[in-house]
Amino acid sequence: MSTTTRWRPGALPVFVIPLLVGLIQVMGSTGADRHMNYPAVHLDAPGYALLVAGPTALLARRRLPVAVLAVVLAVTGCYLLRGYVFGPVFLSLLVAIVAAVSAGRRIAAWIVTGAGFVLLNALGVLVPFGPFRLKDWSAAHALVMLTWLLLILTGAELVRIRSERAAEARRTRAEEERRRASEERLRIARELHDVLAHNISMINVQAGVALHLIDERPEQARTALAAIKEASKEALSEVRSVLGVLRQVDEDAPRAPTAGLARLDDLVSRARAAGITVHTRTDGRPYPLPAGIDLAAFRIVQEALTNVTRHAGPGVTATVRIAYGDGELRLEIEDDGRGAPGDLPGGGDGLPGMRERVAALGGDIAAGPRPGTGGFRVHATLPVPGEGTTAGTPALNKEHE
Repeated sequence: MSTTTRWRPGALPVFVIPLLVGLIQVMGSTGADRHMNYPAVHLDAPGYALLVAGPTALLARRRLPVAVLAVVLAVTGCYLLRGYVFGPVFLSLLVAIVAAVSAGRRIAAWIVTGAGFVLLNALGVLVPFGPFRLKDWSAAHALVMLTWLLLILTGAELVRIRSERAAEARRTRAEEERRRASEERLRIARELHDVLAHNISMINVQAGVALHLIDERPEQARTALAAIKEASKEALSEVRSVLGVLRQVDEDAPRAPTAGLARLDDLVSRARAAGITVHTRTDGRPYPLPAGIDLAAFRIVQEALTNVTRHAGPGVTATVRIAYGDGELRLEIEDDGRGAPGDLPGGGDGLPGMRERVAALGGDIAAGPRPGTGGFRVHATLPVPGEGTTAGTPALNKEHE
């Protein structure tokens, strides 16, 4: 709980404000009684009882705000009609009015306060004898009291409006925090899926190759086992990196991701180790990419090559094309195999994860079988604000086998 929330009046224990109000009323009225220089009744046992009765009634202000307002009005009226010294006796009435208005009982608060004002003035005029009396009561006194009550009611309305705005701001902040937490969980889940699916798929394929060749061609089996070691090491490193983000509870933002197109050769080498022939082509002059776009591009290529490894199998040829254009990055990964991501029982999260990444960056993606030629094709376009090939600069085309 924050300091601001802890010290809001509504967050305090219910007895705190009545206790403070009672102490102020008793001590302030006692001081006024000792130093009064106008005709008034000195405080006696009933007077002190009335000074305590109002704050005591405030203990129920959260459950019965209108009833408490009526009781406090009655207690304050009795105190005034008996002619006791004026002191901070109105403090409990102020708290009762604010509590009723803040609780949403606005109309009832105005009606009860107005009725109390009328009744008090009527009794002051009609009952000029006995213990209940208002000496020298005039229209001026009534006007002062009416003005004071109107100021309290208006102030209570302002307090209510401010409290509602503060509550709405707290709800908005809480919703924003929940949304950010949900997005962060989704991002981390995507990262873990991409890391584990790619590397474990490679490990699975290489393990099958090693088991098949271990007796007949042990040297090739040794190569497959070395690829398994490298893929498992890579998986452990990336999982540690993702889990490290989860441990950053005292930081405002996670560290920048290390995965990007600069590591494209690693992806290609692992796919080749799994028996896939991979060609790469770069069009345009490469320029630095924002971290989020660089990571998304890397994961899209990674997931596409993972699908080729899992579904098309060894012996197929895949082509990775990366084009740096004006304000956009285009990715195309296709293969000539016969498998497709939908071939596995239960489907998978790879293609939906790619679509979510691209949609979050405002790009487009299309994935599906290649028409007529067989195989599978993934084409994605990612916007890169403020970047592109400079006019007059020749494009750079590179192909790697």
